[in-house]
Amino acid sequence: MGWCWMSRPEVVVTHWVHPEVMEFLSEFATVWAPTEAQGVWPREEVIARAHTADALITCMADLVDEELLDACPRLRVVSATLKGYDNIDVAACTRHGVWVTILPDLLTAPTAELAVGLAIGLMRRLRIGDAVVRGGGFAGWRPMLYGTGLSGTEIGIIGMGRMGRAVGKRMAAFEPARLRYADPVRMTPEEERALGAEQADVATVLAESELIVLTVPLSWKTRHLVGLWALKDVHPGAYLVNISRGSVVDEAAVLAALDDGRLAGYAADVFELEDWALPDRPRNIPDRLRTHPHTMFTPHLGSAVGDVRREMSLAAAHQTRQALEGTRPDHAVNEGQLLSSP
Repeated sequence: MGWCWMSRPEVVVTHWVHPEVMEFLSEFATVWAPTEAQGVWPREEVIARAHTADALITCMADLVDEELLDACPRLRVVSATLKGYDNIDVAACTRHGVWVTILPDLLTAPTAELAVGLAIGLMRRLRIGDAVVRGGGFAGWRPMLYGTGLSGTEIGIIGMGRMGRAVGKRMAAFEPARLRYADPVRMTPEEERALGAEQADVATVLAESELIVLTVPLSWKTRHLVGLWALKDVHPGAYLVNISRGSVVDEAAVLAALDDGRLAGYAADVFELEDWALPDRPRNIPDRLRTHPHTMFTPHLGSAVGDVRREMSLAAAHQTRQALEGTRPDHAVNEGQLLSSP
């Protein structure tokens, strides 16, 4: 099932979007998108529908590679409703003359908020506490489930771009004992003072932080950045929160660190199975990690705020229109072809 408005050019949206987005796109294009709530078309259907399309609006679940581009020769723009774009072969898109556009900042605030929520939930043992109440055995206060607060905690952030700074700003409000960050690019002294943050290397952040938050993009350099060897030297009893990409951690190594007590807890909104561009990625979350009592997980909800998702999709649609009308999109990450609109 899908929506269709009869006009040209053709735009395929791979996932459900708000009606306002469909209405905007229909002003200048024939538009196809899933109509069912939470709908995401599988790759085979995306290729089948987009083989004559001029534009593709994608989500996290899509892999844009040479195979897709060969099957969709009319594509002029791939507009991602994403900040990270490791699931898009940008070099292949450039060879095909296809623009790739992203959303550099709309996801930042809601994802940073979720990072704080995951940290608090993990460190204060909210998942277990919720289960106690729902299990029917709670009859009143008892001295139980003592956890750890953010106030007075040594906090480390690995990756200090927009996302890392947004997390740091929110964490600073809890008055941590110290806020360290690891990033090859150092913030200005003024920025460091504003956050009360100091730069350190990754090894120091891992070794000295009681709470570690990962906000780095996925690349060949950062895949399994937190893996077996890194976790050998992690602060004993540290908590780890991952809001970046699943494959920034080695989930099997995290499970081992939870089992032997090197990690007190692990929270994540992202998982290795989601990193579609990695052919050797796991196809599931390890069962014992998924059910481990010292974990807290959310199903990739970083930007899952209704108004935010609407604005993200509208921004992607706007950049689609720019490319199709012969204008360089606002947040293009490559050089496509500037063609006149049909």
